[in-house]
Amino acid sequence: MEDLTPKQIVQELDKYIIGQRDAKKSVAVALRNRYRRKKLPAELQDEIIPKNIILIGPTGVGKTEIARRLAKLVNAPFVKVEATKFTEVGYVGRDVEMMIRDLMETSIRIVKSEKMKSVEDKAEEMVEERILNILIPFPSRQRNYQNPLGALFQTTFNTQEEEERDLEERERHNEIKRRRAEVLPNLRAGQLEKKYIEIEVDDTVSPMVEIFSGYGVEEMGINFQDILGNMLPKKKKKRKVTISQARKILLLEEAQKLMDMDEVTNEAIDEIAELAHQLNNQMENIGARRLQTILEKL
Repeated sequence: MEDLTPKQIVQELDKYIIGQRDAKKSVAVALRNRYRRKKLPAELQDEIIPKNIILIGPTGVGKTEIARRLAKLVNAPFVKVEATKFTEVGYVGRDVEMMIRDLMETSIRIVKSEKMKSVEDKAEEMVEERILNILIPFPSRQRNYQNPLGALFQTTFNTQEEEERDLEERERHNEIKRRRAEVLPNLRAGQLEKKYIEIEVDDTVSPMVEIFSGYGVEEMGINFQDILGNMLPKKKKKRKVTISQARKILLLEEAQKLMDMDEVTNEAIDEIAELAHQLNNQMENIGARRLQTILEKL
């Protein structure tokens, strides 16, 4: 966004939206002006008040798509809300709360996507290792105790037979390492992408959540998946997929393990609060409603 001129912004919009040349030019200039204002010193920013834009037109001409593409271009959260009912009852009640929640979830997805890029390389290494473990697993080492009390006290008397068994295990281990080293280049080169493997993934929906989902708790704004997700034991299920599909599934799973979701949520909240603060400075003081009014900006 930093290097895009209004002409280049219009060209980006042209990739997805046909026509509406004048509207594209107007929003491109407004977007660039807002960015230029942010580059000014704080004392000069107060002297320049950016203008908001209202897109008016019949259904299907591209109003929403222009706004959505602009939001994506500047990496800002965007939600589409049917606001007709608010002219009848005002900006109060459950609907506004759901609007803020939708905006919050969108902001979290943006921050989460940015965080995933930062851990992508590490996650890919972990996925590679998991796929290798499925293709050529290391055997679990089991010690056979001839003496029943030996298993209880874990006594280790290195008899000749045990030494021979340990040697065989080491040789088998080295052989598997050699085979894995041979397969790894083919795996990285994408030559095994169509091969089917069985992976174990988290079952995202627990039975307890399914039970409550039929009682209209969503209407109350209660998300039992979030509340009970960390309290209930995680269920695993097996899926037979190609290695290409397994990469995508496991990459998301491993990346989520590497991310601190509390940090992601806090950053998302800070970004929305900063947007609301900027809007509050540009307009009259709107007090407690600044988070709701930020929706009008988007």
